[in-house]
Amino acid sequence: MPELPEAETIGRALKSALTGKTITGVEVFTPAMRTPLTPLKDAGLTGLKFTGVRRRGRYLLADLSDERALLMHFGMSGVVRVEPASVAKRKHEHVFIHLSDGMVFRFECTRRFSMLEVHTLQSDGFPAVLADLGVEPLSEDFTGEYFLRCCSNRATPVKNLLMDNKIVTGIGNIYAAETLFASGVSPLRPGKMLTSSEASEIVKNAREILQRAIADGGTTISDFRHVDGSEGKFVQNLQIYGKDNEKCPRCGTVIQSVRLGGRASCYCPECQK
Repeated sequence: MPELPEAETIGRALKSALTGKTITGVEVFTPAMRTPLTPLKDAGLTGLKFTGVRRRGRYLLADLSDERALLMHFGMSGVVRVEPASVAKRKHEHVFIHLSDGMVFRFECTRRFSMLEVHTLQSDGFPAVLADLGVEPLSEDFTGEYFLRCCSNRATPVKNLLMDNKIVTGIGNIYAAETLFASGVSPLRPGKMLTSSEASEIVKNAREILQRAIADGGTTISDFRHVDGSEGKFVQNLQIYGKDNEKCPRCGTVIQSVRLGGRASCYCPECQK
């Protein structure tokens, strides 16, 4: 599932490809993905202009010229492209949005877990459905003090708290695992057992790892692709994620895996306490 770096990478490409373009038509080929797609046909999109593209957590917002936005989430297998209209439709492409320069914004999703909806923006500039999202991990609001406060008196494993979108939004399984390994903290540690220095280290490492991943275009594990079809290169830098039964790159101990919140969590029992 695309996490923050992948959404950021896609968003930057879409900002260049869509901003300033006018919508000349909308085609919907499938009734629904995660949510209905048919409302897009009657949303009055034709004639509107894209004014920008932004990210909030793992969501992208393609802003429209009438104080609305297209809200996107890529689920497990969502792929977007901006290509000439002459390119043949692929089997699992569900929406075409035609643009004034002759290009087409295409939304593909094999598993149909993705989302593409039109939303009115509230006074804070975001749709109401995103109101419960926590702080952005690359913002100044994500501090060691903040994360420690969110973890205090919580018996929940710290990895689950780091992935809780109501606390900090956009960090999923890949980057939570990498962050905790870099910080020397076990994913099993109860949040209430986290120290102030450990919370600060987690925040620092999360920020650094996310920034490096963005610079590398994200991480391609299975389905993720950029707008141009290329793959993310951060997979080459993964230290712990997906390396169950391999040797720890730091100490040589065999990496273990447990399930937390329904997700496999790899960690080094020696380096992460």
